[in-house]
Amino acid sequence: MMTRSDKEILLKEVVEEAKGAKALVFSDYKGVTVKDLSALRAELRKSGSRFKILKKTILDIALREAGIAAETRKLEGQIGVAFSPDEVSAAKTIADFIKGKKDLKLTIAGGALEGKSLTAEEVKALAKLPSKDELRGVLAGTLQAPIASFARVLQGNIAGFVRVLDAVAESRK
Repeated sequence: MMTRSDKEILLKEVVEEAKGAKALVFSDYKGVTVKDLSALRAELRKSGSRFKILKKTILDIALREAGIAAETRKLEGQIGVAFSPDEVSAAKTIADFIKGKKDLKLTIAGGALEGKSLTAEEVKALAKLPSKDELRGVLAGTLQAPIASFARVLQGNIAGFVRVLDAVAESRK
């Protein structure tokens, strides 16, 4: 059993993590095995996210102190929270993890983004968005495309010019 001082230390840690996270994803983990939770934590760590299981009361107090308008006491089931370093990585990882395991009882219960509460449907929609890295790749490809096309056009003109010069040289022989 945790002492009051242990709870205060845990509360401070959760408040700092909540302040440092761009998004939070609340999941109902009731009926999920320890093995599956460990696998979920490992997947979340790959994206820089963390998953914690806390009592709803401690989580609500921590969220309130962090300035996040979300109430986990109203959510059904046993709630775990994923702290995400960006807007979509935790939601995307949890949604993909749920899709990958058909018999998994884990469900997305809600979340928070930029201090505002999100419903489960909003978190699932957030999970469908591309990540920052994917968007950066699309932007780089978009910026690079006109330059590459211009280079191909110039190369085509030069190649045509060389063919014309070669034909002139052949005709003078």
